[in-house]
Amino acid sequence: MSVKHPVLSGLFIRFVSIIIGASIAVGLIIGMQLPLLHSPAKASHVIGAVNVSSTTQQSNYAWPSVGSAAISVPALGLLKSNNDLTRPIASLTKMMTAYVVLSKLPLSFPAKSPSDNGPCLVISAQDVSTYNLMKSQGESNAYVTVGEKICERDLLNGLLVHSSNNYATLLAIMTSGSVEAFVSEMNAQANLIGIVSTHYVDPSGFLPGSVSTAQDQVQLAALLMQSPLVRSIVSQSSVVLPVAGKVDTYTPYVGTNDVIGVKSGRTVQAGGCNAMAMTFMINGTPQIAYAVVLGAQGGDLLTPAGNATLALEKSVISMIAQDAHFIFSPNFSLGSIGWGSNITTFGVRENTEISWSSVAHGLPVKFVSKHITSRIHKGDVVGWLLIDGSKKYRIPVVAQESAVPLTLWQRLR
Repeated sequence: MSVKHPVLSGLFIRFVSIIIGASIAVGLIIGMQLPLLHSPAKASHVIGAVNVSSTTQQSNYAWPSVGSAAISVPALGLLKSNNDLTRPIASLTKMMTAYVVLSKLPLSFPAKSPSDNGPCLVISAQDVSTYNLMKSQGESNAYVTVGEKICERDLLNGLLVHSSNNYATLLAIMTSGSVEAFVSEMNAQANLIGIVSTHYVDPSGFLPGSVSTAQDQVQLAALLMQSPLVRSIVSQSSVVLPVAGKVDTYTPYVGTNDVIGVKSGRTVQAGGCNAMAMTFMINGTPQIAYAVVLGAQGGDLLTPAGNATLALEKSVISMIAQDAHFIFSPNFSLGSIGWGSNITTFGVRENTEISWSSVAHGLPVKFVSKHITSRIHKGDVVGWLLIDGSKKYRIPVVAQESAVPLTLWQRLR
């Protein structure tokens, strides 16, 4: 029979107890420090846009000294006006006439067949009388004869190129059954698209009660020019009509100086009015700048309106070509990233200069974060800034301090 040594037995028990205690302690320490491996870092407070005001002041644009004006470059979100008063708009009214007609009687472009010209009508003796009356009043018009068949496509050509008032009346009746009903639809459309300072009393603009602002009209011009059919019509310097034959545009500079339309007009009450679309390039991509001048005076009214609009267009495009610059500094925090309260700010690694059009209101910035589930060290790349300025930028951003994932203990608290 063996006899246990009491001293050795006590030492063994104490040794085992120390090992077990140490294991439990190490387990607790590890457990408290164990990161949540499946919880990626989250970015917050990310800058959405650098709100840098345009370096180009309105005084740099070639605003006309007489009348009112507005400019728009949809691609840049640019919309500005000067002396934007409500006034008669003469034949700029016909832009809304075309808009309503095509909204109700859309035409394909290009035409699917030689007969794809929309609904047609036959000119009556009353239509000829209307033409003769308009001619005697000095209104723009296109010659018509009794029995002539004319369709929507030709009527739109005569309306927008030769500014034919009698064609405006024919289109109104074709579309809505009467001039009065058509004018009601013009005003309804104006409210629908948000040109709230605009009111129409006729489809041609001959009456001084058809009024608007330059800003409303530049917005309408840009909307109307979204139609490929309209762009194809207003870019013509002349058009051949069924009976009237070849007639010229009244819109100044169409076909020259990169001008592709859109509409002009003049009356004694309105003065000279012009809505102009001009093409230019941004980063190798063609864009359109729009300008409207109302209330020009002097000469035949159309020439000073056209000259003023062209000068305004050129000044806008010149300003667009002058890039603005912004420098991201490493001292500037663009946002934060991390886990709960364990976060770090981030920014660019070094001074980074970007450029964009000087007429833009601000610089859009998108942040794409890196998928991070482990400790972030100061200087680690945590994502990228994606910027579409004068060129496309992809700028890495780095942590400005360190951050660690939440531990199990922090999660349980």
